[in-house]
Amino acid sequence: MHLLNLLLGQLTTDRLGDDRGDVPGWVMITLMSAILVAGLLALAGPALNGLFEEAIARVSGA
Repeated sequence: MHLLNLLLGQLTTDRLGDDRGDVPGWVMITLMSAILVAGLLALAGPALNGLFEEAIARVSGA
């Protein structure tokens, strides 16, 4: 009985210790999202800037 309790205690301790991974999932998702947004902004930035300036020019009547 004592051996069984010792083994069960070791198994639950090992499982509790396995909660930590290398990188938590939310950190990876946040990092990947930030990289995706930065990449899209780098590619579409000049086009968006042109659209914005054209819209401002139309509104201001210049």
